[in-house]
Amino acid sequence: MAERAIGVIGAGTMGSNIAQLCAQYDFDVVLRDVEDDLVASGLDRIETGLAAAEDRGIIEDASAAFARVTGTTDLDEVVEATFIVEAVPERMDLKQSVFEELDAETEPDVVLGTNTSSLPVTEIAAATEHPERVIGTHFFNPPVKMKLLELITGHHTSDETVDRAEAFAEDVGRESILVDDFPGFATSRLGVALGMEAARMVQEGVASAEDIDRGMELGYNHPMGPLKLGDYNGWDVRLEIADALADELGERFRPPQIVRKMVRAGDLGKKTGRGFYDWEGGR
Repeated sequence: MAERAIGVIGAGTMGSNIAQLCAQYDFDVVLRDVEDDLVASGLDRIETGLAAAEDRGIIEDASAAFARVTGTTDLDEVVEATFIVEAVPERMDLKQSVFEELDAETEPDVVLGTNTSSLPVTEIAAATEHPERVIGTHFFNPPVKMKLLELITGHHTSDETVDRAEAFAEDVGRESILVDDFPGFATSRLGVALGMEAARMVQEGVASAEDIDRGMELGYNHPMGPLKLGDYNGWDVRLEIADALADELGERFRPPQIVRKMVRAGDLGKKTGRGFYDWEGGR
């Protein structure tokens, strides 16, 4: 494969979007998942996304960009990449299994990034024989629009790996910040804390979700209020992160009951049609 070759493990929403972003910036991309239908769905999302990017004038030739993307279930087609980003679901056992396999099948100079928003990078890297080449590459949803790439250093992450990850961020048009491997990193810790406090305010009757969000949007210049953002991200994901933060950092991160009740009821946000907002009704 060419020097500008990226592997992406996981063809879901985040993985396919990361692959699309890399293709837009002239990388050759191999997208891998464990089943053919998952790969096909990921490729469909990429092709649709690239066509939309061409319509908006972001890229000139969607077909040429899509031609740089290959989908596969064969790990051997990914391991020749110079930089691999894992984007599988947020389960430690699954991520460790992926990294153990990648570590065994790739050369030691291949950088292995994990697109986790909360799991300890050091623990993920512990599944490898070369933890110095593992780094957190936390993209924000959707990666093709969000400019930030949060880079998280594990206990053994080398300076060379950091340099290459920062260069990769620049090459795909993202701005990077460098964060130590601490619970919630920087962005998830602050974002979840704000979202949970906003939910607690709704629970206490301080104000409506709409007015709390509007206050943060107009008063603090946030592009989206914390409750609407939580609806976009999914309150099940937010709850899991908040519980993990509470276990590590103390009760100040313990989520309010309103969020637990919503998750139990299946009101997870936009993906289920209802959260703090009614997405099925367009509100």
